[in-house]
Amino acid sequence: MRCEIRLLRPEMLARFGMPGYQSAMAAGIDLVACLERPLVLYPQAPAILVPTGIAIHMAEPSVAAMIYPRSGLAHRKGLVLGNGVAVIDADYQGEIMVSVWNRNPPSETETVTVHPGDRIAQMVFVPILRPEFAIVSGFSSASDRGTGGFGSTGVAAA
Repeated sequence: MRCEIRLLRPEMLARFGMPGYQSAMAAGIDLVACLERPLVLYPQAPAILVPTGIAIHMAEPSVAAMIYPRSGLAHRKGLVLGNGVAVIDADYQGEIMVSVWNRNPPSETETVTVHPGDRIAQMVFVPILRPEFAIVSGFSSASDRGTGGFGSTGVAAA
């Protein structure tokens, strides 16, 4: 698959380094914070969009890019995405922005500081299936689960 990339803040990326895979088998490329100055995130404050300095164009409807938190930052510091997971559609050509949020409890005073050039999220490319929908009055076959909702397959004992 070919993915075009535009450098929107080339002077910053030259200083911070290009987004990229950090190991030979990494699933995602790390995205960097293209910030002029450090950004302090307070516990439970509203999410803030951080620019990455890049725009991509996949031009392939069977592919999307997903942005996820970096595991270590999320677990150790509480830095997660404000929108859970971000979806970048194949036809989007604007700057990739990362919604960052400090998930730490409001009673804590621990701030999270994002410094210029920090690797703040990871972007993974995934295949997309676009089914053809058929309106039916009943399904063609029944499943064992049927219409059982949350917890219908069992819940582990607490």
